[in-house]
Amino acid sequence: MGRLRIGIIFGGRSEEHPISVKSAQEVARNLDEAKYEPVYIGITQDGTWRLCDGPGPGWENGTSRPVVLSPDSSVNGLLVLDEGKYETIGLDLVLPVLHGKLGEDGAMQGLLELSGIPYAGCDIQSSALCMDKSLAYLVARSAGIATPDFWTVTAGEDVDPGRFSYPVFVKPARSGSSFGVSKVRRPEDLPAAVAAAARYDSKVLIEQAVAGSEVGCAILGNGTDLIAGEVDQISLSHGFFRIHQEDQPEQGSDNSTVAVPADIPPASRLLVQETAKAVYLALGCRGLSRVDLFLTEDGSVVLNEVNTFPGMTSYSRYPRMMAVAGLSFAEVLDRVVSLTLAGSRR
Repeated sequence: MGRLRIGIIFGGRSEEHPISVKSAQEVARNLDEAKYEPVYIGITQDGTWRLCDGPGPGWENGTSRPVVLSPDSSVNGLLVLDEGKYETIGLDLVLPVLHGKLGEDGAMQGLLELSGIPYAGCDIQSSALCMDKSLAYLVARSAGIATPDFWTVTAGEDVDPGRFSYPVFVKPARSGSSFGVSKVRRPEDLPAAVAAAARYDSKVLIEQAVAGSEVGCAILGNGTDLIAGEVDQISLSHGFFRIHQEDQPEQGSDNSTVAVPADIPPASRLLVQETAKAVYLALGCRGLSRVDLFLTEDGSVVLNEVNTFPGMTSYSRYPRMMAVAGLSFAEVLDRVVSLTLAGSRR
């Protein structure tokens, strides 16, 4: 049997474009080319698709060529454009190494469904659901999983700061990382925080702060056959955790450290892992996701958010949690490929 031809889509138009490129670089370093033939498709920040040699420096230029993913399922792959003509490249599956809007929100998944190509990760419905934090909270609550108290407002809506108890977090309801997120301690600061969040999304979430430590759990699998990675824990010196906001994230954060395994009791570790699995199932996730939670002082667990295609950079939490649990990144990629193909045969 020949090598599987895998389309690796990276970049994208969201604020997380640079993170996606770094994730794809790590995928390229760990993908076993004895088993897989990678085909790299980079999306520039203005939305141009380019067939390139890899996610290295200058991938947008050089020898890259215009390419599109065909929505025609009889093609099952790419259309490479060249001087008014096109050639086709068939793909066995796609790794959408994309973060944030138009990557994790169901848009890319919809295009891949039309193409008929198996793709890694969550489907349209679960991607869209997890991206919208308010909807994810509603579904999680219906499954008996605790969430913060929250309110949603629209951009430009007149919000009464006096209706909330502080502190609260204000964030775009449908965005990734920490872009547009503010911790608000005083009523007079709320309007500016809502305006900052509205730069990224027309729907803004105002969320009651949860007293507790931030923990996370990497999940891998389909259905109820799930692997939970080791639990990690975020420790803050000040402020709040701003993932991917650092000038040089490879060198660490100026206000936080991430420990894996988490320094928590064994019972708490098991509760975090089991709750992460329950969240994953309730929201219809498949393939892989990272579930972020709060561990409160009384030992209970509260949902924070779900990342349906989490960062895969050299400093990202998901591969670190899986590595401590005994799965190297190369092994994680192998399992993601197997899960994708198994899911496509159902």
